[in-house]
Amino acid sequence: MLLFLKSTSGKVKQYPDEQDDNKNNINETCCTSLTVWRKSLLFSCKGFTVIGSDGSLLYRVDNYTGHPHQIILMDGSGNPIFTICKRKKLGLVDNWLIYEGEVGENCSIKTTSKKPIYSVKKNLNIMQTKLSVLAYVYGGISEKRYAYMIEGSYANRSCRILDDSRRVVAEIKKKEAINAGVSFGLSVFLLIVRSGFDSRFSMAIVLLLDQMFS
Repeated sequence: MLLFLKSTSGKVKQYPDEQDDNKNNINETCCTSLTVWRKSLLFSCKGFTVIGSDGSLLYRVDNYTGHPHQIILMDGSGNPIFTICKRKKLGLVDNWLIYEGEVGENCSIKTTSKKPIYSVKKNLNIMQTKLSVLAYVYGGISEKRYAYMIEGSYANRSCRILDDSRRVVAEIKKKEAINAGVSFGLSVFLLIVRSGFDSRFSMAIVLLLDQMFS
């Protein structure tokens, strides 16, 4: 099954709007293309499986049931990479925190000694524009300026992650089958990560988008 979902290396797709904004940052760069499967390899568990271009198991999530308050992104061997926690609702804005490693069952700011490395806020002011802003990523809970922004449509598996200079660092795309007439649907898609950007963090963003828009 892993070989069936095997990805190949690719390049980040260029958008006309982005070319107008950042002509100097838009030259095609070699990227890593990962296949994301919205399914756990463990029996009776819901989760995610991420497969590399060589068919190897890179990342996994096995504790994904409905909309859990805590999600642990692990490497292929089951070692925790990030813990993603949903904060108690503050007003109308949904807010998530990303911690390094594992922080325990109750990952509240008040109950853990670890500090979150990122804070992610869902954008509620989604207008009818060509590229809708889905969420903003901040470098901690006290930062005022966002470090990354996510645009597009997760429901259509068409998103891009941009840094604060509007350079595309990762992209979510539908996976095209080699054989004509075969469709993977929405359960299998591509995560394309630009060289130099952390693919682990990119996958954490995928998990957050799934929480927000599924």
